[in-house]
Amino acid sequence: MEVKAVTLTGKTVRLAPLGEGHIPGLAQVGAEPSIWTYMPYGQMTTASAMRTWVQNLLQHSEDGAELPFVVIHLATGRVAGATRYMDIRPAHRGLEIGGTWYGVEFQRTGVNTECKYLLLQHAFEVLGCIRVQLKTDSRNERSQRAIERIGAVREGVLRNHIILPDGVYRHSVYYSVVDTEWPSVKRQLEGMLAG
Repeated sequence: MEVKAVTLTGKTVRLAPLGEGHIPGLAQVGAEPSIWTYMPYGQMTTASAMRTWVQNLLQHSEDGAELPFVVIHLATGRVAGATRYMDIRPAHRGLEIGGTWYGVEFQRTGVNTECKYLLLQHAFEVLGCIRVQLKTDSRNERSQRAIERIGAVREGVLRNHIILPDGVYRHSVYYSVVDTEWPSVKRQLEGMLAG
């Protein structure tokens, strides 16, 4: 399983390898504080904070444990948000889709559904994954519903998993899709995207 930089394109979005050139667009779309409520990074609402965040992601991606993407909304050409492969485990043919966020105007649209479809399809059909996991803050019920909607299976909760910048102990809810489930999850996602 060799995970390397790739561009994934659908009908609504293009997932491109994240670079420093995306910082202005990310800073603009990420300026709304509500985006960051459940994220483990704190508030990334300034250009300076976004620059630091992107530079940290790029540094972490050098060791091969993460592969960050910028999400480009095709109809407008605008940056819609970011996502990434993380916790990449080639020996166990698994990874996590996470660190996902979108600007408010791109939430509750087809952007997230297509991003998940493209990332899952690449993971299972190109990389040969046998497991893809996702996780979210236990307080973030909207994110949990979105993950369940795509067909991922809830596995459990890691209590006191992460201490957030505001001092809150985050419980993380874990989900997964395994290779034998991918065909039905794929059909479900394709149906959602067609509708």
